[in-house]
Amino acid sequence: MQLASRFGSGSPVLRSDRPLSDDQIRTVAPSIFAEAAHESRSERYSYIPTATVLTKLRDEGFEPFFVCQTRVRQEDRRDYTKHMLRLRHASQINGSEANEIILLNSHDGTSSYQMLAGVLVFACHNGLVFGDMTADVRVPHKGDVASHVIEGAYEVLSGFERVDQSREAMRAISLDSGEAEVFARSALELKYDGSKPAPITESQLLRPRRYEDRGSDLWSTFNRVQENLVKGGLDGRTANGRRQHTRPVQGIDQNVRLNRALWLLAEGMQKLKA
Repeated sequence: MQLASRFGSGSPVLRSDRPLSDDQIRTVAPSIFAEAAHESRSERYSYIPTATVLTKLRDEGFEPFFVCQTRVRQEDRRDYTKHMLRLRHASQINGSEANEIILLNSHDGTSSYQMLAGVLVFACHNGLVFGDMTADVRVPHKGDVASHVIEGAYEVLSGFERVDQSREAMRAISLDSGEAEVFARSALELKYDGSKPAPITESQLLRPRRYEDRGSDLWSTFNRVQENLVKGGLDGRTANGRRQHTRPVQGIDQNVRLNRALWLLAEGMQKLKA
């Protein structure tokens, strides 16, 4: 089990190799157990209790292994703010990777109820988030929402067959050094918006952190680039030459956005090489 004391400039994160209990989740993300919407919400706002969703998903065989919530400036929103759970189904745990359902929600209007597809790479605890190829279930906080909860989970789960197919296709594609550099350069542009020079180089992004990640296939290249961008810790220089360490991507929104963009980039390279 690992507890990171900083997430999104101060919010905690909890991940474990075993299913998390409610007590463990509550210490990190009390907003998951809010019993009503924040007082700022109007009568038209439909409260979607994450704790009830979690109970129903557990009944269906899904268990949480990761939890976090965003930091808030207003203390009265701490128990209602945006939070994330990553859950696995027993049927989706295979070897060195596990497909996951990513659940996002809030009780203060900062987020719709959302389910995304993801995968955990056990060697590095990389939490990948997939792009537009799989189900992306979004439920606004209005109207009758209860019926969408379990349906949405299985809609995302059914999309993992396509995820597995795409992943195997990436493993079958070899990249030469020039192609890998192009992929890394495009990833840097995604991360730094192309608005200013990136503080690190393509070769740093492509550098493996473990021996088993040295492969030249597209899947291995994608994983190395994703891990180096998301985890940070690389020595770099600013535009004026000052030394710096790249920071990890800690915010929930930034993490999801970058992950999905990288997945779409990898899919694009897969299609070019097919």
